[in-house]
Amino acid sequence: MKKLTGVLVVVLSLFLVLPVAAAAPDLPESHSFYEEITYLMEKGVITGYADGKVRPDAEVTRAQAAVMIGRLQGLDGTKRATPFRDVPASYYASGYIAEVAEAGYFMGYGNRTFLPEAPIIRGDMALIVERVFDLAFTFNQPFTDVPRNAYYAEAISKILAANITIGYPDNTFRPQQKVTRGQFSAFLARALEREFKNDATIARSYQKDKTKTYTYRMSDGTTAVHRFVDVPDRDGLTFGFMWIAEVDGEPYEYMEFENHQFFAFGYPYSEYDLALVYPVRVGQTFDTGLGDETILHTITGVNKTVKTPYKTFTNATEVTVQDGFKYYMAEGFATIKSINAQGRVESELVRVE
Repeated sequence: MKKLTGVLVVVLSLFLVLPVAAAAPDLPESHSFYEEITYLMEKGVITGYADGKVRPDAEVTRAQAAVMIGRLQGLDGTKRATPFRDVPASYYASGYIAEVAEAGYFMGYGNRTFLPEAPIIRGDMALIVERVFDLAFTFNQPFTDVPRNAYYAEAISKILAANITIGYPDNTFRPQQKVTRGQFSAFLARALEREFKNDATIARSYQKDKTKTYTYRMSDGTTAVHRFVDVPDRDGLTFGFMWIAEVDGEPYEYMEFENHQFFAFGYPYSEYDLALVYPVRVGQTFDTGLGDETILHTITGVNKTVKTPYKTFTNATEVTVQDGFKYYMAEGFATIKSINAQGRVESELVRVE
């Protein structure tokens, strides 16, 4: 077991708010972020320009992002004085900038400037999302271009844990890359709704569909029902979206962590268990032990046919633990079946709704 650290618009024109994204001539349904932008437009977070366009591929400035976050949080955007010498009270976004700064969502610079016309970069966007949504958990698997001491490193780790980002296939996050309106919309939509979190996955992901319910039958005859929900905070601890499994009426919480190197199950304010390494191929071994302990897992089969009460899978990946325990995983379903060393079925998928 590995350690999991517990901790996880834009208005250039104020003249027109489009009621639906379909009214925007530059936002076809084929656009990568059509659904996310539509969702935020319907919530009144994104507005269009005077010409009816939304310009989904235009870069987002710090002022525009402040307006977007201000509207999302229901802040008062009335123009006012700000603590920043480059944001006078007459500036169109002064009210929102003053409020998001007061709320701690945005920070200024040491010379009392806000740089309202500067574009947002991906690293700063991670910080904003982490602050706005009070993300609690980190997935400490660093990207190759995110130094551990970078000011945005922990925030990036948190949005990775929260299924808001996945990074790029070359294991980079590209924190200095400028953010477009569409990309900003995707980050916010994924933070808000489980449906959009399904988009923060790698190609051929093993994560379950967060909008569905999965039921497993256990070896003792009980059933385990898994749902992805927004878990209320309790005992002074922050939780948020995660899977809840109810086994014979007793719930426990966990998360699915995935990047381009591996898949793992994480536990709030505790640890995570490595379940699969990528690329998936027979003979791949990985250690899930903690400290001096070694627990070897080996991928012993791919495209296996595995029968479950739910259906027969023909694309299952078989993983064998050094003690003989076997489990099977399938793309889009995570674990579908597990069998102990004596051949007894310990759990198997029986229903997906």
